[in-house]
Amino acid sequence: MSAVVKFWSRLSAAVLGATLALVVPVHAWAASTGVTDIAVEAARSRRRGGFGFFGIFGAVCCLFVVAAIVLVIVLVGRNRKRRDDGSPRK
Repeated sequence: MSAVVKFWSRLSAAVLGATLALVVPVHAWAASTGVTDIAVEAARSRRRGGFGFFGIFGAVCCLFVVAAIVLVIVLVGRNRKRRDDGSPRK
């Protein structure tokens, strides 16, 4: 149980750090340049019909990114287990 808690705490810390590293500078930039007014105006005037090509492309891209992150976590976990078993490092 300790290993699971350690894994999830490290994973959540990494996700939180990455999120804050991206969100805080972008928010500061948007607040200083007045982009928020343009974004609000664009959101109000946007038509409400379906996702279109970019919505589907965005969803597929998001799935690829999530799959890549999961793959990296699995590979790192496997590599760590092999080294803990006493097998020599490559």
